[in-house]
Amino acid sequence: MSKKRVAVSLSNLSPELLKIFKEKYPHGYQDFVFKVDKPNGDFFHAVTLETEEAIFLVKVPVKIDTKIKDEEEEKDFFGSLTDDTMGAESDEFPDDISDEEPAEEMADE
Repeated sequence: MSKKRVAVSLSNLSPELLKIFKEKYPHGYQDFVFKVDKPNGDFFHAVTLETEEAIFLVKVPVKIDTKIKDEEEEKDFFGSLTDDTMGAESDEFPDDISDEEPAEEMADE
């Protein structure tokens, strides 16, 4: 006899199934999510949960980063690095560094 197959939302799991879910995915389910295509062209994301009585297809919420980075955001993030100021005269060492004593050389053994 085959097991019953059920699709259920994560938010609608019974307390018993939620406990089993947490035991199966103690560190999160992000590595186990897969996309399920519906016949009408829609889709949802889910993970599996198997018990002795049934196999559950648990619908889970997934955040997908669809924002395209704006060139202005990159310019603001990197600030003046994008205007090729590296190596300018202001990047020179101060004159007083040469006043320090040189480091002792290590003798070869």
